[in-house]
Amino acid sequence: AVVGCAMCSNVARQGAAVATLSMFVVPMTLDFSWSRTGISGAVSLGSLLGALAAPFIGPLFDRHGSRALLVASAFVVSACCVALAGTQSLPWFYAAFALSRMTFSTPFDVGTTSAVAKWFVRRRAAAMSLLAMSAGVGLAVIPFVAQMVIVVHGWRAGWLVLAAIVLVIGALPQWLLLVRQPEDLGLVPDGKRGGSSEPEGGGRSAAAAETAYTRDEAVRTPVLWLMMAFTLLVFPVQAGISLHQAPHLIERGLSPTLAAAIVSAFAVAAAVGSLLFGAAGDRASLRGSLAFGALLMAIGTVTMRAVEGPLSGFVSAIAFGAGLGGIFTMLPVAWANYFGRAHF
Repeated sequence: AVVGCAMCSNVARQGAAVATLSMFVVPMTLDFSWSRTGISGAVSLGSLLGALAAPFIGPLFDRHGSRALLVASAFVVSACCVALAGTQSLPWFYAAFALSRMTFSTPFDVGTTSAVAKWFVRRRAAAMSLLAMSAGVGLAVIPFVAQMVIVVHGWRAGWLVLAAIVLVIGALPQWLLLVRQPEDLGLVPDGKRGGSSEPEGGGRSAAAAETAYTRDEAVRTPVLWLMMAFTLLVFPVQAGISLHQAPHLIERGLSPTLAAAIVSAFAVAAAVGSLLFGAAGDRASLRGSLAFGALLMAIGTVTMRAVEGPLSGFVSAIAFGAGLGGIFTMLPVAWANYFGRAHF
């Protein structure tokens, strides 16, 4: 139930994803004569606000759990989608999308990964792979649904449909089923009842699995700073490619519908990649998994410049998506394995 609720939230949060926004870039720029740089600024502003809010929001999830905060996040993103449907000016767009993007990048992200990290130790990679897969499913479905609505009813209707999807999928299951941590139900991680969380089959020892660094302790370790640098370098690439992928493909001569299909293929590849990386789980090196995921993203980024038709577009999107899915899976696993559940 916990993984299912987190997966639903991960699908719902894609209403604020830059890949979803990319479906609206062409029709909104045609209506308002905005530049793509102007639209990109809203993405950057929202991500910056999310970064500034993160140190204050994170401890709330450790103290109170993910249930109420994920529900509130769904309401915020849904309300922002309604506001975006009524966009009349660039400042209006900035206010609505930046708030939505802030919620996407911090409360949703922290809430879903912390919910799973607190419930799993031995099976953490497998659980995180399902969570990352749901992001791929959301990226495959949400932008495509938005594009279909835009084609038939226009971009304002597209935002309204997204508002309804986010609210239904992102609030109801979480409010009804999500529990903060296994100890609240007399359980221990990995779904066992009482007793020790000692991994089976010669896995990591319970002591290692239950390492519990506080934030003050963690910032004094080189591992934290290396992982922060990795994150800082990887995710601007992900955001930039996701935002400009559909317009770039259209400029290269592909139809809007075919561009949407390639974006969906990118998302499907992310889902499959997350499952493959998660299947390797604790048997694979965390360092090697993260490096390989970044390499696949780099290959996809470089080959995207050479897109000349559907085939090269799909190849580029699949390489990029598979690497991103691996990083989505293994990065939160690395945080939890190195620093523990208590102050995730």
